[in-house]
Order: sequence, then C-alpha cells, then structure tokens
Amino acid sequence: MANTVFCKKYQKEMEALDRAPLPGAKGQEVLQNVSKQAWQEWQLLQTMMINEKQLNLMQPESRQYIMAQMDKFFNNETTDKLSGYVDPGDIKEL
Repeated sequence: MANTVFCKKYQKEMEALDRAPLPGAKGQEVLQNVSKQAWQEWQLLQTMMINEKQLNLMQPESRQYIMAQMDKFFNNETTDKLSGYVDPGDIKEL
C-alpha cells in the first residue's frame, strides 16, 4: 500500500508524494502536508501561471510570486485568476 499523508488542501488522508518536490525546508513541508493529487493539480496551475504571466523563474520576484500562489492554493485561499484560461467544460460546440 502507498504511503499516505493528511492533505491540507483536501483535509483528508490521501496518497503521499514519493519524495520532496522542492529542496530544503519548504520541500519537506510539502512532502509532509500535501497529497500527490494536490501536487499534480498545483503543477498544472503553476504551468498556466508561468505561461500566462510570462514569468521568468530566474528572477527572484517571479519565484516569490509562484511560492506565494502555491501557499494560497494548498491553504484553499483564492489564487490569482488567469484571464486567458477557458475551462474545456465551458466550451460550447458551434
């Protein structure tokens, strides 16, 4: 059976990540408090944010922004909206 963790995003026991997804203390915090499913969902949102906002993660401001958005996401707080994103379920066929 896979390891589990009490996921702070979903507030229940879920499958854990296999290893820390980030270096250092932040990576250990994510490993101990975030499920594999929540991490995968965050990665999708993060990619959309990086692309839409044209972030350069070599810049400290961009990294700080992404980390702040990640904390909001896992704490079920409102993250910045992506203006160009259209949910595929909202698209109506012509």
